Amino acid sequence: MAKLYAYTDGACSGNPGPGGWGVLLQAKDGETVIKERTLSGGEANTTNNRMELLAAINALEKLAKPSRITVVTDSAYVKNGVTGWIFGWKRNGWKTAAKKPVKNVELWQRLDEAQRRHEVTWEWVKGHVGHPENERADELARAGMAPYKT
Repeated sequence: MAKLYAYTDGACSGNPGPGGWGVLLQAKDGETVIKERTLSGGEANTTNNRMELLAAINALEKLAKPSRITVVTDSAYVKNGVTGWIFGWKRNGWKTAAKKPVKNVELWQRLDEAQRRHEVTWEWVKGHVGHPENERADELARAGMAPYKT
């Protein structure tokens, strides 16, 4: 049975500044890629964290049916947030432990909703060290940012 992976990345030129997000979706049988799809997009004035979140959100929202998927990100912010911090934020009415509003709350809520219908495993990889799929996601994120750079 094929396994589904989403390699996600966000990029920003300046922080804030023009940004992009990219997703490499792959269905694999062992190490063999059976099917592949790419997604990308961007915004004129955003932050790197927002782009990292949008990459993960778009990966999950584009799946036509509930799926078992591994989302691979180089963002500790996304991985730690979705596998840990989010539970406390929800309990606290989307406030941090310091009682401050969660930054990017609308994106965290969207990610929470997007992952609800799937069985998601989250993996973190170190970025920019030659991981082939992460490098491709980075290229897609930079391509998503390109129309917004002046």
